[in-house]
Amino acid sequence: MPVLRSVFYVPGNKEDLIAKIPRIPADVITLDIEDSVPPAEKQKARELSHKNLKFAASSGADVYVRINNWETGMTNADCEAVVDEGLVAICLAKCGGADHVKRLAWKLEEMEQRKGLEVGSIKIQLLIETAKGMMNVYEAATASERVNSLIFGAVDYTTDMRVTLTQPIGEEQKWARARMACAARAAGIIAIDCPYVAFRDTEGFEKDTLYGRQLGMEGRMLIHPSQIEPSHRIYTPAPERVEWAREVVKVFEEEGIAKGSAAVSYKGKMVDTPVYVGAKKILDTMVEIEARERKRAGK
Repeated sequence: MPVLRSVFYVPGNKEDLIAKIPRIPADVITLDIEDSVPPAEKQKARELSHKNLKFAASSGADVYVRINNWETGMTNADCEAVVDEGLVAICLAKCGGADHVKRLAWKLEEMEQRKGLEVGSIKIQLLIETAKGMMNVYEAATASERVNSLIFGAVDYTTDMRVTLTQPIGEEQKWARARMACAARAAGIIAIDCPYVAFRDTEGFEKDTLYGRQLGMEGRMLIHPSQIEPSHRIYTPAPERVEWAREVVKVFEEEGIAKGSAAVSYKGKMVDTPVYVGAKKILDTMVEIEARERKRAGK
């Protein structure tokens, strides 16, 4: 699975902000042609997003584009404008269910074939930000093999629920955050937490992000560059955790698997298969993170 610790949004119609992308060390840069772009600027955002697909990747990030949902009547035009070489994934805003995903997957396959791109190469990220979308989240997550991640959109979700958004750790979001994280894990994809809107509240951001991490989130949608470092720190396994994982894998493979046992003792604690699998996951995550950092460094 890809590393998506930080998903940083840039309005697709703002040339001055797009120009700053190479200095933004996020794992994902999302060029936005949805909510951050007013109706009169949609076409400009499409054109600039397409023009800057490869430029945005110069930061070392994967490049996504957030498009308008099917109910707006703009989704087809958005795809026609931005699907091209350099695009890693489409983020579908306000996904309501599996039908939305299947329709987008069909559109992407048709365009990949038409443009000579590898079929299946463009992934789908789903923004879950309505009551309908939250109730249908697992079905949507498993509707296409292209889906690689889910994002919780707290602002639109609380608006749809007719409640007030509060942070950090808003009570009105707890069930939805946990439900989406569980659906992502069940589907074998990545759960990405909602934006933290008070970007100057560093303490609150870290507290809220740690809470989401314990729910199963593996990354966060970010709205300010200052949020990248703490997000990466929280979603990167700590050095002592990595060392523990290396030792557990070594002991389990040498003393367990090699000798026909499914459980071994390590520092006075039992290590069985689930613990071993968890340790392997930590090491796999670090391999992906290190590859990402090498890419960012141009090595």
